[in-house]
Amino acid sequence: MKKHNETLRLNLQFFGGSTTLFELKQNMATIGQQLQKVENELAQKAIDTTATMDDIKALQTSKSDLKMRFDVIKEQHDQLETEQQAKFAANQGIQGIEDPKQQVVKAKAELIRATIRNQAVPAEIKAALGDRNNSGGEKLLPTTMSNEILMEPFVKNPLREISTFTNIMNLEVPKMLFELDDDNFITDEETAKELRATGDVVKFGRNKFKVFSPVSETVLRGSDVNLVQSVERALESGVAAKEKKVSFTKTPKVGEEHMSFYQTGAGAIKVVEGADIYEAIVNALADLHEDYRENATIVMNYSDYTKVVKFLNNGNSTYFAAPPESVWGKPVKFVDAASEPIVGDFAYSHFNYDLDVLYERDKNVRTGIEDFVLTAYVDHQIKLKSAFRIAKVKAGTPTV
Repeated sequence: MKKHNETLRLNLQFFGGSTTLFELKQNMATIGQQLQKVENELAQKAIDTTATMDDIKALQTSKSDLKMRFDVIKEQHDQLETEQQAKFAANQGIQGIEDPKQQVVKAKAELIRATIRNQAVPAEIKAALGDRNNSGGEKLLPTTMSNEILMEPFVKNPLREISTFTNIMNLEVPKMLFELDDDNFITDEETAKELRATGDVVKFGRNKFKVFSPVSETVLRGSDVNLVQSVERALESGVAAKEKKVSFTKTPKVGEEHMSFYQTGAGAIKVVEGADIYEAIVNALADLHEDYRENATIVMNYSDYTKVVKFLNNGNSTYFAAPPESVWGKPVKFVDAASEPIVGDFAYSHFNYDLDVLYERDKNVRTGIEDFVLTAYVDHQIKLKSAFRIAKVKAGTPTV
């Protein structure tokens, strides 16, 4: 019976060619009417004592044949209808939305759902997100999420406001922002020595890391906005935490030493000391070449800043009400991980995300929660160490 059913289905496909959904509906209606007619005749013959068994068997055979035909056509109809409904839903979900921002939210939600459910990401979704590397969803990359995040992340990286961020594969950039035809145009001797020692081009590498965003089934089945908010907030926070960790750690992983401002040994940033934190930062600013000092920013932890303010106030509250820029005349960014203040032109602090970003799923078998996983490759290059100074209190002296 199954073999006959499959043969009949193939025959219908062969003779029917490429059948439309409308034609399949018509065929179902036609055969359905014939089947109903045969079933009625069979019922009448069954109670007709004058009907022969051959007549009844003929009607039963006809009924069986029509039933198989009806089932085959219905199977084709249901399959084609499901495909068209899915395609229509995708088009309605993305192309049917006029607001570009809502289109992106919808596309992100579909990308997340498809990834977690281990389904293929529709081409319309990839196109809506800008599929430059076949990963499906360039707008979920770390460098662009900060501009499109729907909800404030748990963790922020203040360096995003002052450092350089790019998203280029196999990036190589010159260390100097400009050059002159005169080889002696560099008046900062430390910069000249650094360029002679390390070359004038920076090559970015790939340091792999993963960010996990737990997604419950209720959130996955919820609204697009809530789903995207939940995942993006977690991803943005994880990316920011990674950026801060590699930039300010004093115990970097092997191969990531160059990414820290506190790198030791050859090529380390120059340390400038002072009797206290305030003086150390003043001395560090003064020690910078004027080209870097002009655009300098101070990155320090908030605890050290409050000590400085308390010392400068000397019994009044003038500096507590004043902006941090008024203390040293330079912008101040607070990062608790900055164990010692870093002073310099952060345009020479450069983060690059390689384009090879992957989206995966992982399941916590203990909780049953699905994880949306972002795998990215980041590198932080301090293009010119001479553009920075580390402010440090002299050993044996009070912090303020």
